[in-house]
Amino acid sequence: MSFEILRLGHLGDGIAEGPVFVPRTLPNEIVDGEVRDGVLAAPRIITPSEHRVKAPCRHYNSCGGCSLQHADEGFVASWKAGVVQMALAAQGINADIRAIETSPSHARRRAKLSGRRTKKGAIVGFHGRGSDTLTPVPDCAVLTPAIIAILPLLETLTVQIASRKSEVSFTVTAADAGLDLAVDGAKEMTDTLRFEMAQFAQDAKLARLSWNGELLLTLTPPTQQFGDVNVTPPAGAFLQATKHGEVRLLSAVEEATKGAKAILDLFAGCGTFALPLARRAPVHAIEAVPDMMEALDAGWRMSQGLKKVTTETRDLYRRPLDADELAPFDAVVIDPPRAGAEAQVQHFIGSNVAQIAFVSCNPVTFARDAKVLTDGGYRLNWVTVIDQFRWSPHVELAASFTRTDMSV
Repeated sequence: MSFEILRLGHLGDGIAEGPVFVPRTLPNEIVDGEVRDGVLAAPRIITPSEHRVKAPCRHYNSCGGCSLQHADEGFVASWKAGVVQMALAAQGINADIRAIETSPSHARRRAKLSGRRTKKGAIVGFHGRGSDTLTPVPDCAVLTPAIIAILPLLETLTVQIASRKSEVSFTVTAADAGLDLAVDGAKEMTDTLRFEMAQFAQDAKLARLSWNGELLLTLTPPTQQFGDVNVTPPAGAFLQATKHGEVRLLSAVEEATKGAKAILDLFAGCGTFALPLARRAPVHAIEAVPDMMEALDAGWRMSQGLKKVTTETRDLYRRPLDADELAPFDAVVIDPPRAGAEAQVQHFIGSNVAQIAFVSCNPVTFARDAKVLTDGGYRLNWVTVIDQFRWSPHVELAASFTRTDMSV
């Protein structure tokens, strides 16, 4: 049975009338195949789109890590900007959407990989789309070369530490001094295994190794640079997916807070924005995770030439700042999780905050929060779409808000 793809859904799947969901297709394509439970999982392309291209990664057909490699860059950029535009339009908001900033290939500096023992050894890679099948990715087009280089060693390690009945997971982060590796689902640590893992860490040139949620050893601090400030995040701490994306987001945040004399950074993480902004203004940073605040504070104390940076551990979902607490600040940076920050933005209304730099990884919750702000006396000046998750449907953005009685 044949179908015409009408549009893409929010997960990047083609949608035909029905609706029928057809992965890895593009609008206006004619496809056929067998539909089961509303999904045409293995489409045959009868009439391809002019935007269809050959996937740049040989693992694309079997790996579930990417979903848009079959589309040209111009189409993906336009579609992601359109996702933001439509989310805002649904809230009755028109916005200046700037040109998208897309991270290059081989730029992803953090990945969560799975490892499984086999009869002949082990496989380390990503799961297939909606599948338990594990695909090795030695030529992955997304990961940094440093992460790709460690894959054979992780396969050897999987044979040593994984059971035959379950998988082990590896969260690998590329740091300035080496790789930061967190292992989960592995066998319990013993004195013998501790010695072996120390040797493995040296052979793999790791900076730090964590084991089932606990720090095992640090050979050298796995520092990250936020601006020109060195910070050692705790194991597993949030980090922007690519350095390119981090730099573009920071540039947007700096523009949106230009001229501010006192800055508040909410959901501050380990200081991605707070520390670079402290080059020109005092910053108060708030985050719910104590270890992240400690890392931020240590980075500030070890740096020179920064304005004062203060930290506060606080759950902003349970205890958003009210207008009185916002009073000392003329600019706010806010970078909430996917759920957005509805409770907090309500308190911006009626406060003295003149500028807001809003960073979001979810256009839908961003648009909802933007509606609160624009209804409450703020103007949405511009939105920059940042594509750190190349070839995926994931969309991130940075936006500038100012009070309507202030010049931009």
